[in-house]
Amino acid sequence: MVLSSDEGFAIGCPALPGCWSQGKTREEALSNIREAIQLWLEVAEEDIRREAAQEHEEVASELVTV
Repeated sequence: MVLSSDEGFAIGCPALPGCWSQGKTREEALSNIREAIQLWLEVAEEDIRREAAQEHEEVASELVTV
């Protein structure tokens, strides 16, 4: 989702709640949201690993590039 205004562009990833970024240009906003998505996913993985550790379970992960 890309929103534009006189101040620039705001962009969000609807599949990831709260994952938003912005930029002065559309290209900058797209670059920023890519980084925001990566960071969002890293935090989500950390949360999953912490919850699994509390339940004494193991978590395996594999990097998939889209």
